[in-house]
Amino acid sequence: MLHRPRRLRKNPIVREMVAETRLSKDMFIYPYFVVPGNNITHAIDAMPGINHFSADTLLKDVEKGLKLGVNKIMLFGVGEEKSEDAHVAYHDHSLIPETIRELKKNFGEDIYIVTDVCVCSYTTHGHCGIMRDDYVQNDESVELIAKMALTHAQAGADMLAPSDMMDGRIQAIREKLDQSNLVNTAIMSHATKFASAYYGPFREAADCAPSKGDRKAYQMDFRNGNEAIREALLDESQGADVLMVKPALAYMDIIHHLKQHSDLPIAAYNVSGEYSMVKAAAEKGWINEQQVVMETMHAFARAGASIITTYHIRDIVEKNWL
Repeated sequence: MLHRPRRLRKNPIVREMVAETRLSKDMFIYPYFVVPGNNITHAIDAMPGINHFSADTLLKDVEKGLKLGVNKIMLFGVGEEKSEDAHVAYHDHSLIPETIRELKKNFGEDIYIVTDVCVCSYTTHGHCGIMRDDYVQNDESVELIAKMALTHAQAGADMLAPSDMMDGRIQAIREKLDQSNLVNTAIMSHATKFASAYYGPFREAADCAPSKGDRKAYQMDFRNGNEAIREALLDESQGADVLMVKPALAYMDIIHHLKQHSDLPIAAYNVSGEYSMVKAAAEKGWINEQQVVMETMHAFARAGASIITTYHIRDIVEKNWL
């Protein structure tokens, strides 16, 4: 027998030598949920191990993470005033801009801050833009999203991650940034964000469930793979620096196909439902949590993701799963 693939699986040394996919801490972004107030660390029931933090306790947790090499974070604002026009979302002294400034004041360039840019946590109806006649208005919503993005960038955010899925919002954000001489602020577009059932726990964490209807009129139909690539390439043409696929686990074919169509870095968002299912099964003793998590992370990378946003990262680094 001339070909025996098992020769290169004989022992851990040779398996490590020929491994095609490798992970490093540099690939990971850790999401945080920030709430108003002081001295708050509040467990999120639907996401075991994940908390709401006020800015002061967030600083302490980020400092712990930095010591472990977790130096890229994504911020979500929760618990501020809600309104029809989401005006708090782009206020200069709202929660996320103030938190960005505190983080940069304390950690400077040691921390890389990505911010979620979406107004679903700031609207009374829970949708990702301006609602009228039971329909989210695209162009008005784009202007709102762009103003929010600019506020975050002016506060010191390194990268903006618009997740609203309005048509044309990447170009609108890029133009506002360039006009304000913020040309080095990067954009990681939620280029293919699907209308997914995997977001359930996040909606508890971010207090952003729609009060009426669903988001299928703007988030992507999960049946459509070709459309996903078109969406992503439109965002690339409008100035996106990174293209994200969200969720990740059920959409690794999209990650793979997108990698074939674009030279931009591809990000995968390992979303709340994917995280919480693993946690729940591990708690029951049905799976080995470490093995499942690391198999999944390698699968994202194998599919083509060079950036992974995941709630698992603190477990991965604290327990030395890498």
